[in-house]
Amino acid sequence: MWAAWWVWGVAAVGLAIGEVLIPGFVLLGFAVGAAVVALILLVGGPLAVWLGGSLPLLLLVFSVVSLVSWLALRRWVGVYRGQVKTFDHDINDN
Repeated sequence: MWAAWWVWGVAAVGLAIGEVLIPGFVLLGFAVGAAVVALILLVGGPLAVWLGGSLPLLLLVFSVVSLVSWLALRRWVGVYRGQVKTFDHDINDN
């Protein structure tokens, strides 16, 4: 079942929808990782046959692609250095 491309495609869509509901680019990297695995399995070829035969290899590819895409998204749309808002007074203090 894990070697079916549509399972990874459904997971990618579900994670992307979850990203819309939970803002902050938390799930988008995982959605990209699942989409890449689904695309590899959909296109086929020797890589898909090799990955489809082993769940640990599928999870390894998913995790590496997810980490790289999450780091890229964090760098592209994340908080930059010096952009963190700090508060030096409380709103309730008069």
